[in-house]
Parts: sequence; C-alpha cells; structure tokens
Amino acid sequence: MSDKNAHLEMIQGVVNRLSHNSFLLKGWTVVLVSAMFALAAKDTTPRFVYLALLPGIAFWCLDAYYLWQERLFRALYDHVRRLPAEGIDFSMDTKRAEASKVTWTGALFSKPLLAFHGAILVSIVTVMVLLSAAAE
Repeated sequence: MSDKNAHLEMIQGVVNRLSHNSFLLKGWTVVLVSAMFALAAKDTTPRFVYLALLPGIAFWCLDAYYLWQERLFRALYDHVRRLPAEGIDFSMDTKRAEASKVTWTGALFSKPLLAFHGAILVSIVTVMVLLSAAAE
C-alpha cells in the first residue's frame, strides 16, 4: 500500500504545482494589463491598450493549458486510486486520462477561466473603445 500512496503523492504534487502556476499566471495577467493601462493613460496613446490584448489572450491560452494538464493528472490520480497495489508502476503518463475526453478547448472555455480572462478582455476592449472615442 505504501507504493500506491507514494504514487498518489507524486501525482498530487504535480497537480499542486500546476494550480500554483495557474494562480501566478492570473496575477501576472492583472499586473501586465494594468501596466499597459497606466502607460496608455500616462502617454495618452491608445496603442498600449492594444498591446494589452497580447498578454490577455496569451495568458488565457496558457492558463487553459495548465488547467487542462491539471484535469489530466486528476484523472490519472483517479485511475491510480482504483488500481490494486500490485498494479502500481509509478507511471506519470496521462494518455489513459486523455481518453476521458478532457480537452484543452474545454479548459479554455471553462466557467472559471471564461469569467476571469473574459472579464480582463472585456475591460481591455472597453478601455480601447473609450480611448478611441476620446481621441476623436
């Protein structure tokens, strides 16, 4: 039974790292988008707001990748949990979990990511529209 617990702890460690990376990514998204807003307000050039779309979209995609991997490892955890103690091989291969229909696009448009990154992108577009209207 100790081999099974060790294997489950290894998988849980990966899940924890992935969720921590996702948390840090969300923080960097807010920081970079806010910095672009500050530069746009300071120099009164809306170009910096357009540049804010780049980290907004890129970090959304990267956050979806982390969530997708986290879901794959959670499915692997569930698979290992059900294995008999003799079947433990310490494999970290998530190919078995991929058959569970966990997809990157499913993670990309999941409710938590859509709410967070969608709100960021809506705020960027709103500021773009406001700055363009003010410039005219």
